[in-house]
Amino acid sequence: MPRHNVREQIVEAGLKTLLAKGFNACGVRDITDAAGVPTGSFYNHFASKEALGAEIVERYARDNSRHKDLKDKTLRPLERLRRRFAGLNQMYADLGYGRGCLLGNFSAELADQSPLIRERLAALSASWTKDIEDAVRDAQADGSVSSATNPPDLAAFLLDAYEGALLRARIEKSGAPLERFMTITFARLLA
Repeated sequence: MPRHNVREQIVEAGLKTLLAKGFNACGVRDITDAAGVPTGSFYNHFASKEALGAEIVERYARDNSRHKDLKDKTLRPLERLRRRFAGLNQMYADLGYGRGCLLGNFSAELADQSPLIRERLAALSASWTKDIEDAVRDAQADGSVSSATNPPDLAAFLLDAYEGALLRARIEKSGAPLERFMTITFARLLA
């Protein structure tokens, strides 16, 4: 199998390292050590750790495979939503609730610190909200979700509530907040 180029090694190692340690708690050396490349190689490809962070957020946003459940038109819209959040819940359970998602982690840590990364996070949030909104709109059209709340507001609320539940799951090291999110969302809110 061909070896990734150095830039790709740095991006992949950067994603893992930044998620595991947090942006401010790791340095370029941590990332290059994880990538198995000399520290100088980092600066051949990125002007700063902030530039790497911005690229990671942008790539994360472009990775449509994360939201394939939401776009799977062979499933009923409400099932698309349920599968997306249930899949995320399982992923975080498998990680022992030891880390949150890139959107939540970077938002909490960097929104006031890096205008560049904040801009990319806003685009990521808008993209994910739009995917949820499309499923909500389809669910309202087929009558499985009430039309009392407009799709953009309901989608934004769902993402906001999920990110909050995920933060609490990290604090408690428990899936209980995510289970509450699922119960209230699918038994009450979207019922």
